Amino acid sequence: MVQTIYWKDNKVVMLDQSRLPLEVSYIECSSYECVADAISRLLVRGAPAIGIAASMGIAIGGLSISASDTDEFKKKISPVMDNLLNTRPTAVNIKWAVERFKKFIDTNSDKPVSELKEMLVLESINVLNEDIEINKAIGEWGAQFIHDGDTVLTHCNAGSLATGGYGTATAPMLIAKEQGKKFRVFADETRPVLQGARLTAWELMQSGIDVTLITDNSAGALMKKGMINLAIVGTDRTTRNGDVANKIGTYSVAVLCKEHGIPLYVSAPLSSIDFNMESGDEIPIEERASEEVTTIWGHRVAPEGVKVINMAFDVTPAKYVSAIITQKGAFRPADLFKLANEKTDLSKIRIGN
Repeated sequence: MVQTIYWKDNKVVMLDQSRLPLEVSYIECSSYECVADAISRLLVRGAPAIGIAASMGIAIGGLSISASDTDEFKKKISPVMDNLLNTRPTAVNIKWAVERFKKFIDTNSDKPVSELKEMLVLESINVLNEDIEINKAIGEWGAQFIHDGDTVLTHCNAGSLATGGYGTATAPMLIAKEQGKKFRVFADETRPVLQGARLTAWELMQSGIDVTLITDNSAGALMKKGMINLAIVGTDRTTRNGDVANKIGTYSVAVLCKEHGIPLYVSAPLSSIDFNMESGDEIPIEERASEEVTTIWGHRVAPEGVKVINMAFDVTPAKYVSAIITQKGAFRPADLFKLANEKTDLSKIRIGN
């Protein structure tokens, strides 16, 4: 399994996903500005992975701050957090990371600044290690929905490349393979940046999983032919009522699944669930540069000057989602809000094993 992101010698090392699958290369960031740029330009992408990147960006930003006390340190690190927070508005994981580190700094405000800096580094590494374990747990809960002979549809990339390891949507596939199940995967190409073609197909092949690349607009026809048994996707932000923001095109997949009686599962680490947001109507949708649509690998494929709408994400209403798979189990969207209460007996609302 290729490492997506890690900390080494006070640098954030990230796989440059913009070069995949043709080239496996890494970038090294020694400043938070470099990390923020990598997030903005999709060199690192995927909700959990950019949450990890933001955490490490905060840590590396903290190392460069000169402050005589914690109060001064907090003032100087605030712009670092704001810069990272503004890179990608839809994914909640950056906000989650910023809030986690603000709380962490407040909790440890009695420590000397030099010690606090080192603690931030260790905490960012903890975020990475926790993510890997979370993804494994999602895989264990989600593998129950994959059976021998199934064909799984996935959209965009919610694999190990989008996380610290194992992935979210791909974790059930990897665990199912470890369990000896025989199945195959259809990966949507995912226009316009082709994360499915460039990333998901590549990493599933690396993992020895039977994967077939399909065009985005062929999913419905394959469903009609009875060639797809279930769909598993990731999420960049899921709201309290179970609405799911994910890569543009997910909503279309969800509607098609509903029409054909195919279950749609969403793999969602708890860090990607925004319990403070009531519904998907409140989610800010990132719009990206028109060049992502009008060009492919630098080659123009559309008329010069044509108007473009390039939404990076869409929102799938909860009614189209069969279950949301978290590290705590699989749950119906209508029960998702109960996870915000630590006293909830999850065994009473889990789906399946």
